[in-house]
Amino acid sequence: MTHVSITRLRLRSALYEVPFIWHALRSNAQARRAEGCLAITTRRQRGVYWTLTVWTDKGAMRAFMLSGAHRIAMPKLAGWCDEASVGHWSQDGNALPAWTEAEQRMTREGRISKVDHPSPAHTAGQILGSSPAQ
Repeated sequence: MTHVSITRLRLRSALYEVPFIWHALRSNAQARRAEGCLAITTRRQRGVYWTLTVWTDKGAMRAFMLSGAHRIAMPKLAGWCDEASVGHWSQDGNALPAWTEAEQRMTREGRISKVDHPSPAHTAGQILGSSPAQ
């Protein structure tokens, strides 16, 4: 069984887009080199940033998450985002799930992450949040 991780982040202002993308690119490069990372993809959809990764196991994912560029970026997200959620599950095989399946799993098994300035949807516990920030 492999470990799948999905994140959904919505920036609360365009002011954070450049530093966010810089940190995201560094974290993405780190993940691609990380021991145990089997697959990674990202997308930007209607102003929301998503990551979807497959790992050999939960330990490999946690080692990545708590080190390097990703560890530096994580504390900044609480101030930059007004919506954030994360989900994890086990699956057979190394292939990335389709985005439709990943969204369904996020809805069923995801959880809200802490943000300093939550949107009304985030406060209401909506895992997939609201419409994009204006």
